[in-house]
Amino acid sequence: MTYELPDLPYDYDALEPSIDARIMELHHDKHHQSYVDGANSALEQLESMRESGDFGDVKGVERNLAFNLSGHVNHTVFWRNMSPDGGGEPGGEFADAIEADFGSFDGFKSHFSAAAMNAEGSGWGMLLYDHVGDGMIVAAAENHQNQTPQGTTPLLVLDVWEHAYYLQYENNRGEYIDNFWDVVDWDDVAQRYDDCQGRTIQ
Repeated sequence: MTYELPDLPYDYDALEPSIDARIMELHHDKHHQSYVDGANSALEQLESMRESGDFGDVKGVERNLAFNLSGHVNHTVFWRNMSPDGGGEPGGEFADAIEADFGSFDGFKSHFSAAAMNAEGSGWGMLLYDHVGDGMIVAAAENHQNQTPQGTTPLLVLDVWEHAYYLQYENNRGEYIDNFWDVVDWDDVAQRYDDCQGRTIQ
């Protein structure tokens, strides 16, 4: 089993002015690739450990796998969550689900933005499907994996590592978050929500 870098579903400059082309090129081709490489390296090391029977560094390698694989998963969702035709508000049954779980779309949007804004250091704002509670929750992740509840599937994620915005927004994370809403692909998010329906953990 190996992981591969997915292609971007649009050109580097497709999300401008919200996210400029140079950021997208570096973010996808360099940063995301590094997480793919790190996850594959960890898998190779674990295979060698199983073959040799020497698990002396298993804790560190498993930690590296969790970090890099979570980075790969989050970025894979992130690219698909955005579109040059995005923005606005969701509609249909997904809009109803947002209102049921968060009270209103504005309430959800404010909650998600606050979670992303207050992620300490490097991290993510995340809308997750909670398979235990059979509904949606908002969470923040430190790095890619810390503080993210188990038993959840990412529906909408926002990378707030500095490499995701610093070349364009410098230290103004808030402006970057505000402009992210202009490129959110609600059809993608709604499809992810639909795919989670009924997949509860008992």
